[in-house]
Amino acid sequence: MAAVQKQKQTSQGTEKRVIGVVIPVGALRSDRSIGVGEFADLEEFAVLCKKLNISLIQLLPVNDTGYESSPYSALTAFALHPLYLRISDLPELKLPQNAKFTAKIEAMGKEFEHEPRFTFWRVTRAKIGLLREIYAANKTAIVERAASGSLAAWIGKNLWVKEYAVYRRLKEANGEKSWKEWASHRNISRDEIEALWNDKTLSDEHLFWAWIQEALDVQFSKAAAAVAGAGIILEGDIPILMCDDSHDVWAHPEYFHLDLSAGAPPDMYSPDGQRWGFPTYNWEVQAKDNYAFWRSRLKAAEKYYQAYRIDHILGFFRIWASPMGDNTSALGRFIPYIPITRKELEGMGYDAGRIRWLSQPHIPTGEVWDALRKNWAGGFREEDIAACAEQVFSRALDQIRGEDLWVFKPAIQGEKDIDALGLHTAARSYLINVWHNRLFLEYEAGNFFPVWYYRDSRAYASLSESEKQALNTLIQKRQEASEKIWEKQGQQLLSTLLSASSMLPCAEDLGAVPDCVPKILTKLKIFGLRVVRWFRDWGKDGSPYIPFEDYPEMSVCTPAVHDSSTVREWWEREAEQELFSGFLGVPSLPKIYNPGTAKTILYKTAAAASRFRVFQIQDLLHCSPKWYAEDPASERINVPGTLNEFNWGYRLPASIAEIAQDTVFVQTVQELAAVPLAQKKKKTKSS
Repeated sequence: MAAVQKQKQTSQGTEKRVIGVVIPVGALRSDRSIGVGEFADLEEFAVLCKKLNISLIQLLPVNDTGYESSPYSALTAFALHPLYLRISDLPELKLPQNAKFTAKIEAMGKEFEHEPRFTFWRVTRAKIGLLREIYAANKTAIVERAASGSLAAWIGKNLWVKEYAVYRRLKEANGEKSWKEWASHRNISRDEIEALWNDKTLSDEHLFWAWIQEALDVQFSKAAAAVAGAGIILEGDIPILMCDDSHDVWAHPEYFHLDLSAGAPPDMYSPDGQRWGFPTYNWEVQAKDNYAFWRSRLKAAEKYYQAYRIDHILGFFRIWASPMGDNTSALGRFIPYIPITRKELEGMGYDAGRIRWLSQPHIPTGEVWDALRKNWAGGFREEDIAACAEQVFSRALDQIRGEDLWVFKPAIQGEKDIDALGLHTAARSYLINVWHNRLFLEYEAGNFFPVWYYRDSRAYASLSESEKQALNTLIQKRQEASEKIWEKQGQQLLSTLLSASSMLPCAEDLGAVPDCVPKILTKLKIFGLRVVRWFRDWGKDGSPYIPFEDYPEMSVCTPAVHDSSTVREWWEREAEQELFSGFLGVPSLPKIYNPGTAKTILYKTAAAASRFRVFQIQDLLHCSPKWYAEDPASERINVPGTLNEFNWGYRLPASIAEIAQDTVFVQTVQELAAVPLAQKKKKTKSS
């Protein structure tokens, strides 16, 4: 571990330009791994990277996600995934009486080895099944180590494992359901968790999970030391949010707002916004213990990493949150935010009736009938429409006395309540749409937030021009005032993170971010992320690409990320080839991607002024003709917005040892690592 510590001491302040590779641990392939990359494979991969003159290896999150393939849906902020354990390296298997397991390990390896991508749940289930057999055969010795030996000492240094082990046992006992659906122990105190941990009738099951975590820690620590010993920075990925179904949320609900889901506001790609289902943080509560959860989380990561990527760093400044009772985030709001109050609206001349008009959807009777006829799939009879309309009026709406207008019943508080009404699809889709039709969201009594598309609302259209102008001015001022709060919160939280760890922080700061974000990142010396295909001057005609020599020095430059297509697929199916070729100054690039194209694009990217220039392993492999899959899409890591067995199952096309023998690949990447910094062009008088 000395090499790891030495690397930590130097990585924070290094000014050296770095070429790095991004790879999920599961993508590694060696002669000893069982169907999926394992922590131990990082040792062999580090040898290859040193040969390539690569000096940074960036991983995706490696925390336990159970049978969920997305590494961003972890069951825990601390425990590692059993998937990445090399079973054959367990100390128990060195004992003669355990030789019988060798054949089982070999058989498992043969079962999965030739699959081009790994199926997450299948490999996980197989590994945990075999681990249970090994644990049962060695239980007496493991229990002794837990009583007074090395396992006891390890548990004493990693007290989170008690919560995790109890949670994991209960989750299995409840058919892997979310803790919110368990038959018991949904609400639990720390004393109750401790009592369950100490229950001798349950200790075997709890020790099973602790035993696995100790082994994972030993193996990952050894691999991390080998990476550091090779002079390579190991960078981890720490998602900001925790999965709703995680041991951290279950054991520490006070740290979270369980009634709110984090997400992203609507945009051209997601008109209803993105709803991630992860609870938001209760920063006020966390501040009371000086953010102990985050401090502990970073200390745990620091055992392995010298740098870390913070996913969705914008969430430390402000988060887009929507009610858990909704299926979308169309009616989300920023937190924190200075609300527009009822008193302010009254001061602008709005009485109670008009404030209700602004903040609740109002539905004319005839519109319901028209919408049902329009949305009904296939032919319909008028009696069908009449019956459905009657259900809408009786189940969902209340009429405003004396008017031909209806509002939603008070019992309906979100989209899921509309779903529960059991209405025809035509009625449900109409009601969901009209549920969003309001100018303000009254998220708590007397406090209002402007709905994202408030200018498209029925209420906004009914206002006079002077009323519209006054409201727009108020909303703009409130946005500007709120941004000052975002800046203060972001600086406070990120400063806390920096004080808790010596790891070098790198931010995922993609998307439309307020001006305070780059300001604070620069102030705190946190690297931002620049994805070449998206780093453009969007305010200018033609949205020109930003020259590589103008990239911020304190940034990470990359041509692709795990949620995007590879450079090859982007070039052949998505890119504006002529525009990008002109930007590179190489107008003759072929339309079909080949190693020459790869070399041109990657070398130009490597010349960026960013201190870190990192590339997905797939994009580096395309420098050699040997590693081209028939379908470029098959080389992706993830396709956002889709749920299938394809996502997150990427594997190297061959073993690390075989790839290391590809002299074309090795030489090209060595040259890539030596590309000099692009020189800034001298400005002429005309420019």
